[in-house]
Amino acid sequence: MMKTFLVLIALCGVSMALDNGLARTPPMGWLAWERFRCNIDCKNDPKNCISENLFKEMADRLVEDGYLDAGYEYVNIDDCWSAKQRDSQGRLQADPDRFPSGIKALADYVHKKGLKLGIYADYGNFTCGGYPGSLGHLEVDAQTFADWGVDMLKMDGCYADPHTMKKGYPEMTKYLNQTGRPILFSCSWPDYERATGITVDYKLVAENCNIWRNYDDIQDSWDSVLSIIDYYTKEQDTLVPVAGPGNFNDPDMLIIGDFGLSFEQSRAQLAMWTIFAAPMFMSNDLRTIRPDFREMLLNKDVINIVKDSSGHMGKRVLQIEGVDVWKRNLTYYDEHALAFFNPTKHNQTVSLKLQNIGFNYFMGYELVNLLDHHDIGHFDPFSSYDYHVPAEGVLLIYAYPSE
Repeated sequence: MMKTFLVLIALCGVSMALDNGLARTPPMGWLAWERFRCNIDCKNDPKNCISENLFKEMADRLVEDGYLDAGYEYVNIDDCWSAKQRDSQGRLQADPDRFPSGIKALADYVHKKGLKLGIYADYGNFTCGGYPGSLGHLEVDAQTFADWGVDMLKMDGCYADPHTMKKGYPEMTKYLNQTGRPILFSCSWPDYERATGITVDYKLVAENCNIWRNYDDIQDSWDSVLSIIDYYTKEQDTLVPVAGPGNFNDPDMLIIGDFGLSFEQSRAQLAMWTIFAAPMFMSNDLRTIRPDFREMLLNKDVINIVKDSSGHMGKRVLQIEGVDVWKRNLTYYDEHALAFFNPTKHNQTVSLKLQNIGFNYFMGYELVNLLDHHDIGHFDPFSSYDYHVPAEGVLLIYAYPSE
């Protein structure tokens, strides 16, 4: 009898874990928030307000400008999409003026283009923008999103008690499982616990979420990017072990092509997010983005590293001359991505033996500059070489053993 009881407990535990088979590599797409925020003024700013037209236009650009082919497959609604009240059956409903066709029709539009639709909800009484939250409605909201054909859910945590999130987010996981529809689950749970001083149980988070936010919202500035990288550096021993296929730390959106980053700073964000094995959700205006930023985001050599099947998150392995050296282990034995990240305001030259960062293959390694698409050359692990890193920039390298 006791053995049967223990088996039933184990089965119950399994059924509670997220079971969607998604995010085997970091998901990629586009998300509205950082660029478009909660702009609901469609009367005076119809091209940039949160509306079905905005998401249709971004879906069009993802397909027609090559982003979908490169791997960016999600087009994600964020806050401020819903009406201020639920319908007569207690279900969320889209704002009728800004989304007159409804979310189901928008999902159909996106799906016909080969894309996936993401949506936003909040675990608390209200969303951060003051719209209806999901507290007390988790089951009906999960089913509503599934009925609409939603493919991803970002669940925020405003107007909620972080002390209840260890129970509440897994409850939403259960309801998502019950819908039978694979919906990628993005959780803000760890960020709210961290900010409140609660110890995050990352094992529990990884059992219930595909991706999760750990730290502050990104802003359109280099200082914001630096603060996130600094946090990931300090917490790498906690964050690295929980990352892998199906489960990824999310440092927040790519702001490449907006207003706050220079060209080199943009390359640095792209490179570091690649080393982090981070979700790649652009938040920019794909209709007006500069060609050089577009080319940067479509860099297939970089995306191949993002999509490496191991899902390993990189670690900082050395700091020298103000430059952080990061290494991400890849699927095939002794293949790695390296990032020489220079947050200083001066160009730096770093002299380094590959042996000092764990490269020991006696025949040496071939190094490829991923951002500039050229072979750097053959390097033996026991000799010192110079690496030139631009100010507030990065050198991103693919290293593999010589034959």
